[in-house]
Amino acid sequence: MTDASPIRIAVIGSGPAGFYAAGHLLKASDDRLEVDMLERLPTPWGLVRSGVAPDHPKIKSVSRVYEKTAANPRFRYFGNVTFGLHVSREQLLEHYHAIVYATGSPSDRPLGIAGEHLPGSHAATEFVGWYNGHPDHTDLEVDLLSAERAVVIGNGNVALDVARMLVLSPSELAPTDTADDALAVLAASQVSEVVVIGRRGPAQAAFTNPELLELGELADADVIVSGEELERALAVPDPEAEADATARRNVEILRSYAERAPTGRSKRIVLRFLLSPAALLADEQGRLGAVELIRNELVAAPGGGLRAQPTAERETIPAGLAFRAIGYRGVPLPGVPFDERSAVIANEGGRVIDLETGVPLPGEYVVGWIKRGPSGVIGTNKRDAQETVDALLADLALTGDGNGRSPRGAHVPGTPDAASVEALLRARQADLVTYAGWEAIDRHERALGEQSGRPRVKLTRIEELLRVAAAKQP
Repeated sequence: MTDASPIRIAVIGSGPAGFYAAGHLLKASDDRLEVDMLERLPTPWGLVRSGVAPDHPKIKSVSRVYEKTAANPRFRYFGNVTFGLHVSREQLLEHYHAIVYATGSPSDRPLGIAGEHLPGSHAATEFVGWYNGHPDHTDLEVDLLSAERAVVIGNGNVALDVARMLVLSPSELAPTDTADDALAVLAASQVSEVVVIGRRGPAQAAFTNPELLELGELADADVIVSGEELERALAVPDPEAEADATARRNVEILRSYAERAPTGRSKRIVLRFLLSPAALLADEQGRLGAVELIRNELVAAPGGGLRAQPTAERETIPAGLAFRAIGYRGVPLPGVPFDERSAVIANEGGRVIDLETGVPLPGEYVVGWIKRGPSGVIGTNKRDAQETVDALLADLALTGDGNGRSPRGAHVPGTPDAASVEALLRARQADLVTYAGWEAIDRHERALGEQSGRPRVKLTRIEELLRVAAAKQP
């Protein structure tokens, strides 16, 4: 790139990975570089808005960093635009020097067992979206009035979020930004016991220490861990876990729960290990009535470490609700190379590659979960995005050549001017939401929240969001 014309980048997705990528791009380059962000929903922030538990407002405050990026005059936001529907990969390549895919892992991983789709069985992704006011899940029906016991399948932070939300007292829920419809249902819930099960042992669980400790601070729920079951699960040494500070601390916390006498609170969370679901069983009405579990044992894995191996021992737990929280999964984007096995966009270090040749595709990059899989915390995406941005800038010869391709390998668009792409998007999507539209939504939600002492009252339907946005944008 030798002329002084603007270099234009499209970022597809407005979650943490997308905003970190945009921020790195704008900071690392001179005034030549411009970033447009395209988002399927009218609202930005991804899982910061629709995935972080409502009782964790401090985590959501990371959006202030993204607001600073959005305030840059070389940044534009186009919400309510779906990649592959309103605009194609080919159209974007015609208008931008590079595309950065940041669409995350929006789907859930299935259990692959009988009864998984019975009424009362839910993916954690849809339940989390429901109580967070995600428009895709506003109409989810979760029967919290009939079920007294719920089983949460998974041993990560999402599983603990689900368990905690199911037992929060009305006073704990009241000051949060939980979606109004979900707030009413959760407040009237009859669930008194939540059993969290993991296929491996406590030393291998993926909980973070703060999330696990937080369970012990709940106002109306005891945490139950069987000391005998815990020690049996810890009987097989795991050198990797013993060398990991988080895993060691998790074991300490779990032992403290095992030693703690129940206080007689009205609800309880039971943490169990070395169990896998074998089947979800229907009751007489055809709804979920029980979860059949198979006990596992830890054995040495061929490549090192330990794996869970099923035994002949089985157990059945009556339960009217089950939530699978065994991970997220990426979904393909139209025309973009996708690795089905790993459920990520095929890439090397953030450069999208051709599946057959392994050769990087000029002008196409990827960040976040859709690049590496659903792992890490919000901050992990910052480092991840930096790797991709470094590759992109090297390919455009905006940094030292490093390991990048030569400028001749960079993508050259046909019509890379800002006005032409906006005209294209507005022609394809009449209900385009600009950043000014999002700011109107943000102010509206916060104003509603102030009336009831909450951070915000979320608008959960697309038509509501568009109506508020339209009043403050061209």
